[in-house]
Amino acid sequence: MRIGYLTGEYPRATDTFIQREVAALRALDIDIQTFSVRKPDQSHAVGLEQKEERDRTLYLLPTNLLKILFAHLALLLRSPLRYFKALQLAGKTSQPGIKGALYQAFYFAEAGLLAAQVQRLSIQHLHNHLANSSCTVAMLAAKLGGFTFSFTLHGPHIFFEPHRWRLDEKIKQALFVSCISHFCRSQAMLFAPIETWDKMPIIHCGVEPDLFAPTQNLTEQVKLLYVGRLAAMKGLPILLKSLVQLKEAHPNLQLTVVGDGEERTSLEASVQQLGLQSMVEFVGYQSQSSVRQYLQQTDIFVLPSFAEGVPVVLMEAMATQVPVIATRIAGISELVEEGQSGYLVPPSDTEALREKIEVLIK
Repeated sequence: MRIGYLTGEYPRATDTFIQREVAALRALDIDIQTFSVRKPDQSHAVGLEQKEERDRTLYLLPTNLLKILFAHLALLLRSPLRYFKALQLAGKTSQPGIKGALYQAFYFAEAGLLAAQVQRLSIQHLHNHLANSSCTVAMLAAKLGGFTFSFTLHGPHIFFEPHRWRLDEKIKQALFVSCISHFCRSQAMLFAPIETWDKMPIIHCGVEPDLFAPTQNLTEQVKLLYVGRLAAMKGLPILLKSLVQLKEAHPNLQLTVVGDGEERTSLEASVQQLGLQSMVEFVGYQSQSSVRQYLQQTDIFVLPSFAEGVPVVLMEAMATQVPVIATRIAGISELVEEGQSGYLVPPSDTEALREKIEVLIK
């Protein structure tokens, strides 16, 4: 059986869990063809794994109008009824307003390109991660091409606007929906028809423990580590404010920030304003092997997020036997056992975060 994997941008430095899943399936001799709506920018091409996967992936965009027209004409001639049912589904799941209709028209055009490629490659099933616009493309492509599709639901973004993304209809149309945690499944159940609940199994993300051998930091510095996107939902200003409270008593603290994103400029400015230049280093996106090295050299891993799914990077830190501090939100409490595998603090609570960092320092 040939399976297609579709995401909006693939492979990204921030979605290594998808790359590992694809690699694990291929190791089981399952034929996987990865698709992506578009290429991620070059900042994500940080390691050999990303570069190799980029070369193996088929991209829908950029394209030209002639290719789109030929793909849709072939699908229409092959099965007019199926084509018009797909059009009907596109209209039903469109976001309101002219802008929503335009976006849906683009998704439908992309879906035709994808369906044509899936049929040409004799792929029987299509899987998507994240359930956002690329999942809309997957759903419409499956309807156009007459094959099945499924998706993995992570959150948190999709739960902010479930009606906009028609999560209910996507669940209804999908063969199955993998939920990464009990919390994730409960949020899906809020919007999904009761009769679809049985096709939403919990399938946890994971890591390969052998890749994350623990080592020991032998320097006098106390090393903190953050790995992730530099986005508002990640709560990094809370961590910086905690460092301000800690720096007098612990001048040997050093925070390394691995990752990039739209908030980087603002965060770097905050570091300057708070006088933390000597304590905080931004190193951008890193390869998977480099992230493992950073984990092996750190004392405390901190994730002060306001919203999350179940962060795989927490699993990586725990597999490296690094103490973790994370916020008590979403599915994180299903992973981190308070006082055993790490500490959980309320989101936005600078003082609680400072206290737990100090506990681990001592």
